[in-house]
Amino acid sequence: MNESNLSQSSVLKAGAGLGFFGQFWNNIIESGHNPKKTLIGFVLAWTFFLLILFVMPTPEGLTPAGKACLAVVVWACITWISESVPVGITGILIPMLLILSGATTKFDVAVGGFISNAAFLCLIAFLLAAVIQAAGLDRRLALGLLHRAKVKTVNGVIWAMFGVNFVLALIVPGANPRAALQLPVIKGITDLLGNTPEEREAKKAIVIQSMVYGSMIAGMCIMTAHLPNLILVGLFESKLKLEISYFEWFQLQWPYMGMFVITQWWIQYYFKTHGRIIAGGAEAINKQHSALPKMTQAEWLILACFTLTAILWMTEEFTKIKSHVAAMIGLALLFIPGLFNFKWKDIQDRTIWGTFLMLGGALSMSAVMGKTGLAQWLADYIHPVVTGYPWWAILLVMMVGTHIIRLGMLSNVAAIALFAPILLELAPKFGLHPVAFTMLVADTDTFAYILPTQVTVAVIAYSSGTFSMADYAKVGWVSVLLAITYGIVVMVPWYAYMGIPLWDPSAPWPF
Repeated sequence: MNESNLSQSSVLKAGAGLGFFGQFWNNIIESGHNPKKTLIGFVLAWTFFLLILFVMPTPEGLTPAGKACLAVVVWACITWISESVPVGITGILIPMLLILSGATTKFDVAVGGFISNAAFLCLIAFLLAAVIQAAGLDRRLALGLLHRAKVKTVNGVIWAMFGVNFVLALIVPGANPRAALQLPVIKGITDLLGNTPEEREAKKAIVIQSMVYGSMIAGMCIMTAHLPNLILVGLFESKLKLEISYFEWFQLQWPYMGMFVITQWWIQYYFKTHGRIIAGGAEAINKQHSALPKMTQAEWLILACFTLTAILWMTEEFTKIKSHVAAMIGLALLFIPGLFNFKWKDIQDRTIWGTFLMLGGALSMSAVMGKTGLAQWLADYIHPVVTGYPWWAILLVMMVGTHIIRLGMLSNVAAIALFAPILLELAPKFGLHPVAFTMLVADTDTFAYILPTQVTVAVIAYSSGTFSMADYAKVGWVSVLLAITYGIVVMVPWYAYMGIPLWDPSAPWPF
């Protein structure tokens, strides 16, 4: 019996000794969670919820509804951090708690996130991605790009995988499913390397840069590829009455691809992978590519539907067809009878329902934070910390503070759902552009690279067994500093060039 089995066996015995509660203990283990962390998180979440709601006096400047919303926010944060309740269930419970706590009395407000444009776009993008996965086109595209790249070196693999990440970002929403798709492909490549110290370093470089950094950076540029993007879009629409199209988002965000160049340079330097050859790498990719069956007529038609949807997204300014409506058109075309031969169950089993439910709940909570004055109240507490500083210092402090808070949070979606409404309220207090400030600070959250547990996609990469927590942290803290510097030095001037200068809150919306 190996060490992990012995450890699990001892925990099971501990659970058995708890009598009636032992069954709960063992059920948590069977579900793949840590019983102590789960139970402590569950108890703490509900304890703090009840204490804030019924014991804590209403703070000065905060309405009773705002205090109720604070109780829900604290419950959600502890639940997300401890993972004591599945993320999809938290999404459903948030509207319930908003109603029962008195944060809002209107059901349509409590579930507003689920019926927003951003939520609809997310759901349809998930369904479109499920069709791609059911048809096997995702793996075909990934292997096809690698095959054409004819990579032979470690750095060549990393650059080719970034191309794969960018293409997948167009069709697969969420970094997690993209990373899960890449895992077997990347593992097949890293298995070609031996076990010398140099080859082990090369494996670390490939997995960290390709699966984690590549997935996250590519997702920032494509509106539907990164769920925090949709939270920001939904918030700007509801609070500022600004609509950002698919193409406008890309215009604002594409310079972030430069971060991949910088992190690639750093990864290459740190792991010393420059010019390192992967013996048999091209042959292995060719073998996997050759094993793929020939493209069917259905696959070509599905690809054509996706191409049309992408064109509608990119030409929204001219066609006047909104992104979520264009996605619906694409979905309608894909479900023309006889287009493909797989069943609806194949689609629903591949749709990320839990993440969609979490997004809906997070959007609802963010909206109610603004309506009840909670975001304004929290902003008032943060405001004095950096009052009087120049814009770059304010941005620096907020970015660093975000990374400190993110050390304990796994989900980007959860973090942005909490931070974004507060950032939007802080912007006018600092005399900064609300969209530029909110996006810059929220975007730095994507580069939470100090611990693998900060980003779900990093947990997937960590499961490959190629790197340790220490490896990830040593290379990650420098990547975080590079990301903060990049945001201030590159993205701030770019936003100014695009018409939303950080230092000018009165600048008219350029789109």
